Amino acid sequence: MSIDPILGLDPDTLAIRAGIERSQFNEHSEALYLTSSFVFNSAAEAAARFSGAEEGNVYARFTNPTVTAMQQRLAALEGAEACIATASGMAAIMSAVMALLSSGDHVVVSRGVFGATQQLFGNILSRFGITSTFVPATDLDAYRAAVTPSTKMFFIESPSNPLTELVDIAAVAAIAHESKALLAVDNCFCSPALQQPLKLGADLVIHSATKYLDGQGRVLGGAVCGSKVLVDEVLKFLRTAGPCISPFNAWVILKGLETLKIRMAAQSASALELATWLEAQPQVARVFYPGLPSHAQYDLAKRQQRSGGAIVSFEVKGGREEAWTVVDSTRVVSITANLGDTKTTLTHPASTTHGRISSEAREASGIRESLLRVAVGLEAVEDLKADLARGLAKLGV
Repeated sequence: MSIDPILGLDPDTLAIRAGIERSQFNEHSEALYLTSSFVFNSAAEAAARFSGAEEGNVYARFTNPTVTAMQQRLAALEGAEACIATASGMAAIMSAVMALLSSGDHVVVSRGVFGATQQLFGNILSRFGITSTFVPATDLDAYRAAVTPSTKMFFIESPSNPLTELVDIAAVAAIAHESKALLAVDNCFCSPALQQPLKLGADLVIHSATKYLDGQGRVLGGAVCGSKVLVDEVLKFLRTAGPCISPFNAWVILKGLETLKIRMAAQSASALELATWLEAQPQVARVFYPGLPSHAQYDLAKRQQRSGGAIVSFEVKGGREEAWTVVDSTRVVSITANLGDTKTTLTHPASTTHGRISSEAREASGIRESLLRVAVGLEAVEDLKADLARGLAKLGV
């Protein structure tokens, strides 16, 4: 049994039911198909499958029932016609770019995107003739000014990593479409539980499924969601280049999607409480959290997102030494750069996630040595406060 998307079911139901296709054994939980290839009934059927004349599984690099189930469920949650899963979030970005752009094309990128994304657009793609212009994430005039005759894509991340800057997705979509360009949105921080960029005018939604979609820090995965026409182009690239997700990883993410809403609601509520507490600490210079009235785009967050999300960043008074003191004094949170886990994580972006980009680029993005990023999990928020307070108390402010 598969869920027909035209039934108009609520996203909460789709998170549980979309993508289910039971085998001859009528299993209740989704099956995990660990196979690299599929058997055909005849030479003619094999030829039809390989040519695309007949639908069906061919080879696990680009078709697998477990992967298909994950793709269908995520597409349903994003309100997309189609979805293609990849080996990681960065593989998803690379696949979308390589499938839809060519040498000589130009991309407008919001400044402050993830460090590896900056490396990809700023250093790697330029070697293949795809150029990029980085613009302040919140400056709509800068997006317009960056457009050239060869601009084919806008790429934004909202909220941004790690400063939680919000991009007005609807406004940037209008600018992109005026210039006949596509808009791709990295929806990693919010997930479809909190934000659906396609409904705001985006053409593509990119995911690092490693984060909130899995939700427990177990596997790597990525995805590209959008119209069937665009996603089919990404599939063509994936079929040839091979940045595919394993069936096991897809199965873990598929099951993670079932609890996405309740995890995001609980983690976002704790993040708001922690952000409010941090704002009152004398050792903290500034807190970045879209759910706080002090956030520069608080009103946009209320329009664009269902909550502020589960990421809180803050600057301590001082620099790297003071920031590292807070990190090294923790006993509960995990010191790791990953996020989206049920376990709260803490990292110093300037020396980890954004350590490979130049100091000038970090400064332009507002990522200072005093900045820390907390990805709030499901622990008791009072324990998280106490854990951070231990290090803050050592700063002597």
